[in-house]
Amino acid sequence: MKKRISALLYRHILPYVGLFLVKAISSTYRLRIVDEDRERSVLEKDGSIIYASWHQRFFPGITFFASRRPIAILISQSRDGDFISHIVDILGWEPVRGSSSRGGSEGLQRLKELSREGHKIGHIVDGPKGPFGVVKPGILRIAQVSGKAIVPTITSSEKRWMFSSWDRFMIPKPFSRVVIRFGEPVYISPDLDEEGFERCRLMIERTMRELYEDTDLIWSDESRKREIFG
Repeated sequence: MKKRISALLYRHILPYVGLFLVKAISSTYRLRIVDEDRERSVLEKDGSIIYASWHQRFFPGITFFASRRPIAILISQSRDGDFISHIVDILGWEPVRGSSSRGGSEGLQRLKELSREGHKIGHIVDGPKGPFGVVKPGILRIAQVSGKAIVPTITSSEKRWMFSSWDRFMIPKPFSRVVIRFGEPVYISPDLDEEGFERCRLMIERTMRELYEDTDLIWSDESRKREIFG
């Protein structure tokens, strides 16, 4: 009986309660998009895109990217992945199961098929367990197989809660000003050798760190805040 109740809570109650709270908080944000033309130009050219984000900062994108559907997310074939996959399904996104340890090749091929059908791809570059801010090879593999551009997707908020997790997970406070910013697109050649692959991985990691740091500086620069928020 306890297992049945636990399963009911885990699958049919907690995800809906959690998403209700996420949407309620997100609806209060004063959201602005910066450099949206970069996203638009990639979509016009390729018909799809790979959004790259840090695990720490994906909260503001949960409801924002619901407006970017159809969108596919690669999720591990673990028990935690089962839960996340269910949430992704509720959001109307396409969960694709696979990871470096299980089902990776099948997952990549499925993402390739979906991207050709017009699905966008979302990917947490340092998830699910870190290290924080370190770009793992997965996103480069997705870009190589799909032929689509990686676009750094940066989120920052003026007022935030920070949690004591491995990544110092961030949730913008209600009514905070929030920025979502797009970086320059990066294409990854399918023919890279090991050295070239690592060079590209480090380049993406450095670019994302610099973009996050620069975007966070908005909140201490009154002229930039006025330019973005009026």
